[in-house]
Amino acid sequence: MAFDLTEKRYIKETGLEARISRIVEPVANGLGYALVRVKITPENGCTLQIMAEDENGRFNINDCEALSKDLSPVLDIEDPIEREYHLEVSSAGIDRPLVRKRDFERFLGHEAKVELLDMINGRKRFRGDIIAVDEDGVTIRLPDAPGGTNPDHKLAFSTLSEAKLVMTDKLMDMARADQELHPIDDDETETVEYADADNDDTFSEENK
Repeated sequence: MAFDLTEKRYIKETGLEARISRIVEPVANGLGYALVRVKITPENGCTLQIMAEDENGRFNINDCEALSKDLSPVLDIEDPIEREYHLEVSSAGIDRPLVRKRDFERFLGHEAKVELLDMINGRKRFRGDIIAVDEDGVTIRLPDAPGGTNPDHKLAFSTLSEAKLVMTDKLMDMARADQELHPIDDDETETVEYADADNDDTFSEENK
């Protein structure tokens, strides 16, 4: 199946994060990357984190630099954050967010943490193995389900707020095998420091 750059993402984003996603996604898509997540954190005063990936779920330092370079003028013009902030463009990492149907399919059998937008039967957070995925949602098997209860919970994609993989030995083994086949500097992150667009400060870049 062809790699769909714009496959729907299921993730809760604030109004500002959603706006920035609409700015970033066309730029990433133009370079052949899929946007994974946009998140604003209070780190270093204010940090805008952008995760992206290529068709193989990877994103090396050259990809980070390419996306940073093309994003810089667009962010300068749009000026979505009215204060000085740091921009971090990176891969999704090993214990990555799961934001699309294909993410859950790729990591069938792995453990994940899932948070819903609203409670279902008094529960909003689920942690367990991904055992099935279909067009409507993902099924999580809880390891700590009380005796006599069904440990399998079908969660509709439309109800997801946030989901991510849990770091396990199984996941690490998968990452190591992938690293051996496709060596990349997975931990490298391109960091770009921006000033408020109202200032004349230029940005600086550094590799972490």
